[in-house]
Amino acid sequence: MTEDLPELRASDADRERVAEILRDAVAEGRLAMEEFDERLEATYRARTYGELEPLTADLPAAATAPAPLSLRKDTAAVTGWSERIVTHTDGSGAGIGILGGFQRKGRWTIGRRFTAVCLMGGGELDLREANFAGPEVVINCWALMGGVSIVVPPGVEVDVRGLGIMGGFDSPDGVPGEPGAPRVIVKGLALMGGVGVERKLLKEERRRLKEEKRRLKDERRNELD
Repeated sequence: MTEDLPELRASDADRERVAEILRDAVAEGRLAMEEFDERLEATYRARTYGELEPLTADLPAAATAPAPLSLRKDTAAVTGWSERIVTHTDGSGAGIGILGGFQRKGRWTIGRRFTAVCLMGGGELDLREANFAGPEVVINCWALMGGVSIVVPPGVEVDVRGLGIMGGFDSPDGVPGEPGAPRVIVKGLALMGGVGVERKLLKEERRRLKEEKRRLKDERRNELD
């Protein structure tokens, strides 16, 4: 049934089922550790059934018989995003780096309109743990011989519309946003400077991935001893 719905959003439970198949496959010697690492990382990055399907396509069904992929809406993800959209506050609205820099990271709230000005300086906006003052946030960047770095978590839709003159605006992949996730619009001007937007995993997911890799390597080492 999931083959007919490749663009349907996968849930955390779906990703965990695929990860379990991969764990069993490496334990049985069907996958090398390097290939397992690549597939496991791709599993936790996957957003749709179509992205999950190829990761276990060459593994025999007998290796693990997982429960069918869930076709229910991932309400946990929606609830998580709704808790991070806090419309009752204005949030932070500006950052200025003139011959210096500014940084916004960790637990903070970005306003509906945020202006970043960097003149021969730099600024960093890390939204992975941030709250959003509205479902849509506009970041106006003015980078004059300077730069602005913006980091967004998976699931957030990003629309980059800035103009670069002897400079540039770098945008991430065109992955659509998750249901209920905020939308980030990046606008402005980069004159002999640059604005970069990149998508990174949440710190919790990266930590979980590292711990999972370490555990499996230890198990594999013990089996060989």
